[in-house]
Amino acid sequence: MRAATATSSRRRILTAAALAPVLTAAGAAGTARAADAAHRRPVRPVPTDPADWAGVAKALGRPGNMLRETTYHTGFPRRDLLVVSDGVVVTPGLALGTHVAFIRYADGTTMLMGDMVVTERELQQVIDAWQAHGIEQTALHKHLLAQTPDLWWVHLHGHGRDAVALARGVRAGLDRTGTPPPVVPDRSTPVDLDIAGMEAALGAPGSVEDGIYKIVFVRRETITDGHLVLPPGLGSTSAFNFQPVGGGRAALSGDFAMLAEEIPQVLRALRRGGIKLVELHNHHLAESPRLFFTHFWAVDDGVRLARALRTAVDATSLTVP
Repeated sequence: MRAATATSSRRRILTAAALAPVLTAAGAAGTARAADAAHRRPVRPVPTDPADWAGVAKALGRPGNMLRETTYHTGFPRRDLLVVSDGVVVTPGLALGTHVAFIRYADGTTMLMGDMVVTERELQQVIDAWQAHGIEQTALHKHLLAQTPDLWWVHLHGHGRDAVALARGVRAGLDRTGTPPPVVPDRSTPVDLDIAGMEAALGAPGSVEDGIYKIVFVRRETITDGHLVLPPGLGSTSAFNFQPVGGGRAALSGDFAMLAEEIPQVLRALRRGGIKLVELHNHHLAESPRLFFTHFWAVDDGVRLARALRTAVDATSLTVP
């Protein structure tokens, strides 16, 4: 018995010794990156217009739109997928939207940030394509509870002086998925929800697109990624999507952007409102202040869900964009 214990102890010691250089190197790299950002002056985004992104649009194979004068956004809804979660057929606007954003900075560089929906069968080859083009993956997780087919959501990051090269890298991954060609979003379809009651509960206006009612909040703080100042809302939104399922009820999917100290109150508020928790994680690697995100899901009366969300919103430092 003593021999077995001694052997086990020796193995633990040897394992710790073997891992020590790796862990030290990783810690040193992270510390160096943070120190580098701390000693560099923050660089702010500059206003652009769609003409500035013509090359990016061509590389991506579809046009985008400007958000708040600084962010060039392009969506890639997965309309090719028939996804079922919790007995609900999930429409693209509820939880199957791929989004990429490009931002030009005062130093002439461009940042890419994105969130892409891929099937489990597509996942590895998509990641390989991005890595071959220098596109980083900063998060890999789920936005839904059990679903068919199996899906993953991958967060992307890139930074450099050649925006078109970044777009080509994104496209290389997209071309390894079944993402379909673009269609014009439908903003006229009525939704069977008490929108006035939901907006009164949340204290903010929303919008309708492709039959989904959406409300977005942004963090009040200035968020930086390394030495780059993020435009308001980029990578720091709390987004709530409501898909009507009949009789004023909705399937709810979305996420909260939180500081660490806000997490316990937000999670308690969501659960007290009958909202299911899906994930708790980070989306970025070098942001400041550090942000955490929780994804959630529920099927219930729309106004009742909005009231539950409002309690969670009040526990965070959020505002309307």
